[in-house]
Amino acid sequence: MKLKEIIKELNLKVLSATGNLDVEVNGGYVSDLMSDVMANSKKGDIWVTLQTHQNTVAVAVLKELVGIIVIGGRIVEEGTLKKAEKENVPIMVTELSAFEIVGRLYRSGIG
Repeated sequence: MKLKEIIKELNLKVLSATGNLDVEVNGGYVSDLMSDVMANSKKGDIWVTLQTHQNTVAVAVLKELVGIIVIGGRIVEEGTLKKAEKENVPIMVTELSAFEIVGRLYRSGIG
């Protein structure tokens, strides 16, 4: 499934890298620990987290993740958005909890 299809289906708000949404999402990973994401996420995953600081972008680039979904309507730091634009990493936000958004991703075929 393409990232742009997930955005539409789950009603996500895109905050950065809007030109990089036509990528295939191969899987998903949910964690708030950077070390866990670095150790266990896979290239092509979409990452679900409550973290909003710049290190999330660095981890997404390192692991070649297709994007970051920030949960709970959290406000993403301006520096994070600037870094995400520079690195071409889509950051999306949702009002939903991690539990809800992961369930919806799974129902959409993202495993």
